[in-house]
Amino acid sequence: MVDRNLINKLGLSEELIEQEISELFTTEHKHILEEELAKKVEALVPGTIVKGKIVTQFGNDVIVELGLKSEGMVEAGEFDDPSEIVPGKELEVLLEEMDGEGGILLSKRKADRIRGWERVIEKNAEGDVVKGIVSRRIKGGLLVDIGVPVFLPASQVDIRKPGDISRFIGQEIECKILKIDTENHNIVVSRRKIIEEDRHASKEKILAEIAEGQLRKGIVKNIADFGVFVDLGGLDGLLHISDLSWGRISHPSELVELDQEIECVVIGVDRENEKISLGLKQKTESPWENVEQRYPIGSKVTGTIVNIMNYGAFVRLEEGIEGLIHISEMSWTKRIGHPGDILHLGEDVEVQVLEVNKDKQEISLGLKQLEVNPWSVASQKYPVGTVVTTKVTSLTNYGAFVEIEPGIDGLIHISDLSWTKKFNHPGEALQKGQEVKTVVLEVDEEKHRVSLGVKQMTEDPWAHAIPEKYIPGQVVKGAVTKLTNFGVFVELEPDLEGLLHISEISDQKVDSPQDVVKIGDELEVKILRVDTDSRKIGLSLRRVQWAAEDKEAEKGAASVDETPQAPEPEPVQRRGGLDGDLMPDSLNISIPKKKSE
Repeated sequence: MVDRNLINKLGLSEELIEQEISELFTTEHKHILEEELAKKVEALVPGTIVKGKIVTQFGNDVIVELGLKSEGMVEAGEFDDPSEIVPGKELEVLLEEMDGEGGILLSKRKADRIRGWERVIEKNAEGDVVKGIVSRRIKGGLLVDIGVPVFLPASQVDIRKPGDISRFIGQEIECKILKIDTENHNIVVSRRKIIEEDRHASKEKILAEIAEGQLRKGIVKNIADFGVFVDLGGLDGLLHISDLSWGRISHPSELVELDQEIECVVIGVDRENEKISLGLKQKTESPWENVEQRYPIGSKVTGTIVNIMNYGAFVRLEEGIEGLIHISEMSWTKRIGHPGDILHLGEDVEVQVLEVNKDKQEISLGLKQLEVNPWSVASQKYPVGTVVTTKVTSLTNYGAFVEIEPGIDGLIHISDLSWTKKFNHPGEALQKGQEVKTVVLEVDEEKHRVSLGVKQMTEDPWAHAIPEKYIPGQVVKGAVTKLTNFGVFVELEPDLEGLLHISEISDQKVDSPQDVVKIGDELEVKILRVDTDSRKIGLSLRRVQWAAEDKEAEKGAASVDETPQAPEPEPVQRRGGLDGDLMPDSLNISIPKKKSE
């Protein structure tokens, strides 16, 4: 810029000024000036980085002078620190575009990024360690500013799953360069590699020094259902849920939290597999020491229900000491379907100590032992032969269960329902809810069983009535009730049957009883044998037919004219006569004897 006023005051003419300039600037100087002007002109090309000087700021635009009377604009938002916008301050900008009216659009941020990339490439290579500040989260990971934005994948943030990686935003972290893509200006870094290398060095040292019984501090790094992983400074140790507390806990998070520093006891070292077992409860004395003295067998104690299972309820007697009330130890008489029917969580109960096992850390408790056992006096209250009125509570294939009194049940076996009638199921004689008089047959206090009988209410007919009424050789009538391949069952009177064996049906060979008789037929049969011990009656049909034939023969002889009679022949023994063993035991009817439950 030329100051005309100054020239006029000095009294210099333009010709004189031109002469003086020509003397000062030689041809060489002129050449240098022309070269510099050419460089300035070439520099003002879109995509190039140029130097400039801040002139001023208008609103959101910062005016930057580029030389040669050229000015451009930069958005104020591209300055990370607004205090950097100072008139006269030099800076580098990227010339992005020039419009037709001479306007120039500049970018400071892009220029900084290009220069930063050049510096990073110049100073660093793959494998180098760099520091930077996490700027923001993007898809798949984080952006870290190390002079230029670089990509930190989520998988490379930590050696464990880090959870919400946004918590690293704003933090300065140390990373290792994994890959540099100069073509696309991309750099991938890893924080995990740094941690792994540090841990490897620390792990070797820990494995060389660690021993069972040591106290070690660590940081809780992961919490699972089964326990806690603790970082000992290069090597993880497992603190199992069972080693967290002497007492009962449902989840490790009840006692510890992530990133918490805790001190544990080393309870196991596996150097070959690099595994460390830790314990927290082992820092205090086990409450199971001297447990037998504090809870002697037979003593009564009070505790709180802390857990209810299908098989019983756990009672906390003190912190770290629990006992089990098994479902079988809850009542002498009640049939309890589930412990929750009579006990509830948090309820205080008085119990009796039944057994203490210090090695297994188990205490067996009883609830019913606080009451009088009704079975201990059952044999005195219900001696054998006592007649009791009972109520049928349930029916099974082998008998009927009846209630003698609340809590005392008995069993009527199917064989004890009748002396003479055979039942396929107790339901043929009894119904649920029916009252029935019974006789006590046996009381087993140890097994809590009472055997009862209905038939014993009357005298056994096989003792006198049946053998006195039915005599071998006697002819009786009966109805066919059942056909089998070995014979026919004939009902002689209600609930009393005899067996007509297939060999006693006819003198002719009989292949099947159905060929001769059918169910419902009324027959005249002869009694062959009455066996009171095995409760069997043997019958014969063909012997009745023999008797009829003999009578016919006698009538015929009486009608013949008197003639000299020959001596009577010796009577002929017929097969199956009354002499000797008339029927094999295996072929006779069998009334089943009483069976055990």
